[in-house]
Amino acid sequence: MSRSTVPLWIFPLAIALVMLASAHLAWWLSLRAGYIEPCNPYWDGCTSISRAARHGLGNHLFRLMMLPCALLVAIHWWLAGRWLGAGSKPARALAVLGATCAVALGVYATFLGTEGAAYGFLRRYGITVFFGCGFLAQLVFLRRWNGDTTRGAARPQWRMMAAVCVAMLLLGVGNVLGDALLQDRARQDRLENALEWQLGLLLATWYLLQAWCWRHERLHLSFNDP
Repeated sequence: MSRSTVPLWIFPLAIALVMLASAHLAWWLSLRAGYIEPCNPYWDGCTSISRAARHGLGNHLFRLMMLPCALLVAIHWWLAGRWLGAGSKPARALAVLGATCAVALGVYATFLGTEGAAYGFLRRYGITVFFGCGFLAQLVFLRRWNGDTTRGAARPQWRMMAAVCVAMLLLGVGNVLGDALLQDRARQDRLENALEWQLGLLLATWYLLQAWCWRHERLHLSFNDP
């Protein structure tokens, strides 16, 4: 019986690349088909990620890519918990949060592009739970890593990942302030759309930094071949 290994860093790397590719390809396809107006969504906020991936070929491609990504998210957070200490409370918390993220992302992707109030509710709260539980998982991961003196928490990767979390939190605060201060609903929508794209970019950046960290650690998942 031989033993095979898979580098752990490919999991967060794959998540980041799929997220970036699916959103931008859907945006490009919808733009070509005339479903959305041309602009820089990160700045102008002319369309949300959901609207860019709601119609035509872009919708099918987005769902085809994001559903497997949901499984990768669950596997990733389970592996992250084992890296920080299998059986510990943080490991169990990461496994639960990761599974919740995966289900929420799967629900969101499955019902994206469907009509009806019930489907709209599932989409809206699916993506909200995905980002919320994902952010909590990041905080649990960084806190546990910071408290583990054997893993060198002062490394640049930890500081940059923490900075990304702060930036994500500031975007959330900015969204709340925008809803409270802006009187024009159209301006509120454009601000919310732009912040959604920026939040997605930060989320992908966080996974890229974690891939860098795990590659630096030379971590591998081992299993026996039959």
